[in-house]
Amino acid sequence: MTDSAKKPPSNGDDTSCRTEEQQQKVLSIQILFTFNKIDRIPYDFNSILFQINEVLALISPIPDKLAAKHYSNESISRYLISQKWNVQKASKMMNESFKWRLQYKPEEIRWEHIAYEAELGKIYRLNFEDKQGRTVLVMRPRFQNSKSIESQMKYLVYCMEKAIMNREEMIWLVDFNGFTASNISLKLARRTTYILQNYYPQRLATAILYDPPNIFEPFWKVT
Repeated sequence: MTDSAKKPPSNGDDTSCRTEEQQQKVLSIQILFTFNKIDRIPYDFNSILFQINEVLALISPIPDKLAAKHYSNESISRYLISQKWNVQKASKMMNESFKWRLQYKPEEIRWEHIAYEAELGKIYRLNFEDKQGRTVLVMRPRFQNSKSIESQMKYLVYCMEKAIMNREEMIWLVDFNGFTASNISLKLARRTTYILQNYYPQRLATAILYDPPNIFEPFWKVT
């Protein structure tokens, strides 16, 4: 396998030959593409599964408690999409993501670990979803109440983990009303971008900014 993505020979995409399980798998992948506003799946079903299996052969094993969620077709497809269907790059990205999860343990962050960060409601999840069933996170930077970058990132990761629980994507609604430069650091913005891009690829569907300052334009273009 070369570094560039390969498209294997197609055997056609005859839906009448698929088992019920196969139909469910391709439907889930089609939904993922719809969420990501991709007009059509670039390869037929067999070609997509071929690339997913290639990734599976290259990624490192992870504990069973993470395998069901992070070895799914949907999960692997997100990494492939983010890397433009390059199997080598997607596999490397997944391995780095797994390494981060095993070290950072985002699924073990509990409310008591981030309660102080949440006191003023600078990030909260709406109790309803958008029309496409996506979780909406509201962010209000003016209520920043912490100086610790590590603590702030732990809170953000906690909120994202909750937002994508049983969901493919999330929406960010960022209210900059009353924001001042003292409310957030560029280091925090860079860390947020890095984590979102590398460990939660294709999870942020839309970021809606209300009254954003000019200083954040480059940051949001990247994400």
